[in-house]
Amino acid sequence: MHTSQSTNAKPQPFPESPESGFTIIESLIAIIVVTILMVGLSPLIVLGVANRVQARRVEQASEAARAYIDGVRSGAIDDPGITSTELNAVAAPTAASLSCSANAYNDPTTRQLYCIDVDGDGWNQNEPGDLVVQAFGYHPTSTDPDDGYAMGIRVYRADAFSTSGALKKSSPTSRERANTVGRGLGEGKKAPLVELTTEIGTTSTTLDDLRDRLAPPASPSPSP
Repeated sequence: MHTSQSTNAKPQPFPESPESGFTIIESLIAIIVVTILMVGLSPLIVLGVANRVQARRVEQASEAARAYIDGVRSGAIDDPGITSTELNAVAAPTAASLSCSANAYNDPTTRQLYCIDVDGDGWNQNEPGDLVVQAFGYHPTSTDPDDGYAMGIRVYRADAFSTSGALKKSSPTSRERANTVGRGLGEGKKAPLVELTTEIGTTSTTLDDLRDRLAPPASPSPSP
């Protein structure tokens, strides 16, 4: 007599492989390990990004300084004013509200602070991307640009002027530069991005003018 197998028999489950997948505990451990690694690496990532931003800012400040110097040399920008104050003795500007148009002197009379619009949307004192050039000329005996003069340049972030507190400058014994992320935040942003000096002359400046300016002062005659 032939008997058929019941169609209601339940299928037998497949044996579970020990490598069939991660358990919940293993997944949680993996997440914790990745989180610890990310927490440890995030300061380095942030520091690297901030340093790149600051390096770009210093590069733009250098380009702004060169453009300003070229403008003065070509006559497109008025000279910054010439005094007998040694370049390293010129004080840093004060942190105050500036009345400034893009690519123009804040005060056409003193001609010391020149505001530069970097991003093309107008100069804004609250934007860290816009810049302020502090320029000052030196000649021991003349205020005539045709006699030639030494010019000092400091380039600051525009937002360095938006908060109270004195701006900074380098001295013969200390170097103030906002060229790292640590010096580009908080009070560090009040340090200049770029400082440099250069020689300025006109087509009327002669070698004798340069010699007279660079010659050491005459020693007083000895008393008889």
